[in-house]
Amino acid sequence: MSIVYMFLGLVLLVVGGEFLVRASVGISFKAKLSKMVIGLTVVSFATSAPELLVSLEAALDGHSDIALGNVIGSNIANIGLVLGITAMVSPLLIEKDFYQFNWPVMMLFSLVLYFFLQSGEVLTRMEGLLLLGALVIYLFFLIRLARKTPEKPVEDIDQNLETVSTFKIFIWLLIGGGALWGGAELLVSGAIGLATLLGVSERVISVTMIAVGTSIPELAASVIAAAKKEKALSLGNLIGSNIFNIGAVLGITSLIQPIVVYSEQILDNDIFWMLGFALILLPFAFLPQKFQIGRLKGFLLVAGYGVFVSLAFIME
Repeated sequence: MSIVYMFLGLVLLVVGGEFLVRASVGISFKAKLSKMVIGLTVVSFATSAPELLVSLEAALDGHSDIALGNVIGSNIANIGLVLGITAMVSPLLIEKDFYQFNWPVMMLFSLVLYFFLQSGEVLTRMEGLLLLGALVIYLFFLIRLARKTPEKPVEDIDQNLETVSTFKIFIWLLIGGGALWGGAELLVSGAIGLATLLGVSERVISVTMIAVGTSIPELAASVIAAAKKEKALSLGNLIGSNIFNIGAVLGITSLIQPIVVYSEQILDNDIFWMLGFALILLPFAFLPQKFQIGRLKGFLLVAGYGVFVSLAFIME
């Protein structure tokens, strides 16, 4: 039943996330926000909602390793799995703002998270507030930079949502909120049961299965876009997702419930994999072919992710 619970939980999270995104965009249009601001802030927050609900549910139930493992594993999967597979389907071009702004910010957030956890093996409310505040500052500068560059079409936003009724938005919010809450409950319960059944820790299940599960919608959308040559996925999208996972998901979760590190493997192993995958993107951007993540680099990322998942179970 644990696997069934996890599957149903993931389905509900996907459905709930989609309804929440649509409702959030609809509200944003009614508030007269520009498409650029909606794309950079509202959509990003809404798409992080499944990870937030899972981490919050786990932390409140006393399963902090799932809360942390969910975010760390998702950040690893975003680069190793989503970016790797997408690049294997169709090479991705790298823009200048990757190494001038987005990548340094992602590394800074990742290193700050490491030092916060290392210092006392707990992510406190004050540290969560600092992460959330840093995210707000990042978004402020992100919007300023976006306004200085030529306007691009915002592909994540459905233009039809400009005319959606308030009643529909309300119904979408109810469905989205309910599905996310139920999905998080089922996924966390299933993960705990599966860990017991397999004789592994909750941390292993969270950094592998839960992380992959919450990355599946993004992976599917990215691969389809790459196959159609739409280039809908950029490094900026994935790096932004990793920043949101640390700043918003862990920031908000630890504000409500401090996140304690129970498993030493999170600090001795998992977080170094997250830092390693983030770090390797910089040389990949310039060597051997500049400003492109091609099929070979994509294969190396996926292979590295496979090693991470294998070792997570073997070293347990």
